[in-house]
Amino acid sequence: MNYKDLSEKLVQRCLKLGADAAEVYIESSRRLTVRVLNSEIETIQEAASAGVGVRVFSGNRPGFSHCNDFSTKAIDDTIMKAIAFAKLTTPDEFNVLPTDPGMAAVAGLFDPEIAIVPMDQKINMALDLEALALKDPRISKSSGAGYGEGETEVFIANSSGFAKSYKTSACSLSVSVVAEKGDQKNTGGESCSRRFFADLLPLNEIAATASREAYELIDPKMVKTQRASVIFDSEVAGSLFGGVIQALNGERVNQGASFLGKSLDRKFASGLITIYDDGTLEKGMASRPFDGEGVPTSKRKLVENGVARAFIYNTAAARRAGTVSTGNASRGGFTSMPGIGTHNIYLEPGKYSRNEIIAGTPRGLLLKGVTGYGIDPVTGNFSGGVTGFWIEKGEITHPVKGLTIAGTAASILNGIDMTGNDIDRNRTFASPTFRVIDMQIGGI
Repeated sequence: MNYKDLSEKLVQRCLKLGADAAEVYIESSRRLTVRVLNSEIETIQEAASAGVGVRVFSGNRPGFSHCNDFSTKAIDDTIMKAIAFAKLTTPDEFNVLPTDPGMAAVAGLFDPEIAIVPMDQKINMALDLEALALKDPRISKSSGAGYGEGETEVFIANSSGFAKSYKTSACSLSVSVVAEKGDQKNTGGESCSRRFFADLLPLNEIAATASREAYELIDPKMVKTQRASVIFDSEVAGSLFGGVIQALNGERVNQGASFLGKSLDRKFASGLITIYDDGTLEKGMASRPFDGEGVPTSKRKLVENGVARAFIYNTAAARRAGTVSTGNASRGGFTSMPGIGTHNIYLEPGKYSRNEIIAGTPRGLLLKGVTGYGIDPVTGNFSGGVTGFWIEKGEITHPVKGLTIAGTAASILNGIDMTGNDIDRNRTFASPTFRVIDMQIGGI
C-alpha cells in the first residue's frame, strides 16, 4: 500500500467530510522479540502492524480518532468520529497545524541488513549472551536474555500542504542475572540498542557488565548520616537531570508548573553543565527528520554553562507562548495526539576520567542506583533512595544500600564541581559521570 498517497488523500477526505483543518498520521511497523531462559528458547514473537491517526479541527476545536483497519468504511468512520469529537471540545485559538514543508537531514536511521540476518543467528546471540553472563562463578542464575529488532515507517500529511515520511530501524540485546550469597540476592542487567546490527556491542562486553552489576553490590554496609560528596555514575544521571529536562517543557512553563519557568537566560546550575537536545544525531536512537506533527528536528542547546537557553515546544504550546515550535512534538504512535518530548539528550563531557573523579574524592558516595522521583520539575526538590559504593580517601571501600540523598535543585546543580569524559552518545539520555561536592546523605 502506498501510505504516502493515502495520507494525502485522507487529508482531503477529512476536509470533504466537514473538517476545517486536518492531519493524518500513518505508522507501519514490524517487531521481532526473542527471549531465552536457562539455555532454552522461551518465546519468539514477530508481528507487523499499521494504523492511522486522524486529528481534525472544527474552528479551533480539536478532535482525534484512530484505527488499524484501512478499509474505506473504517477510515470514514474514524474521520467522522474525530469531527464529532471536535464539536464537543472547547475552542482554543492556539490549535493550529504546522506549515513547514522541510525535513532535517539525518544520517544512519535505517539498516536494511537487520532483516537479512538469519533467525538462527539472532537466537544464538541471545543464548550465547546468557551463557557468557553465567560463566562468572559469582553468578548463580539467569533472569533471561533476549534479542529484539524493529522497523518503523511514519507518514504524515496535513491540510497546510505538506506530506512527508521517514523509515527507521533498531535492534537490541539484553541479559539479566542474579548473584547470591547466603540470604542476599542481587540482580544485574545490561542492554545495548543500536540502529545498525553491526554496531551492537560484543556479547562478552554486555555479559561482563551484567554480571558485575549483579555481584558488586553483595555484602553492603551502612554508613552514618552525614554530608559528603556524591558522584553520579553516568547511568544514573537521568535521576537528576530528568527533572531539569521536564522543567524545560514549554507546556509546563506556560502552566506555571516549572521551577525553571522564570530562568531563561539566567544561571541556575554549575558552569560545567551544558545540555543538548539533538534530533539529527547520526544513528541516534531518538533521531528523526521531523517530529510528531511534521516540524523539522534540529540540534538545540537547552542549557549553556549552567544558563537556561531554551524551552521545548510543540506547535500549540509554542503559539501559546508567543514563539514557534522547536520540533519537539512527541507521539506514542498512531494512537496518540502530539505531546512534548525530547530527542537525543546529552551533556557536554568534561575533562576527567571516572577514576580521576573517584580518586579526587576524600569521602563520598558513588551512586549506581536511585529510586524515587529525582528532581521534582515543579518545585526543584530532590530526594531518593540510593545504592552504590562508599569512598574513603579516593578509593572505593565497600558497597552500600538503603541510603537516601536529598537537597534542592539549586544547591545540587550548582554544587557540581567535576564532570567526566565517559559519555556514551548511543543512549537517548547520555551523561558523563559527575560529582556534587556536598549533599545530605541519610544512613544510620
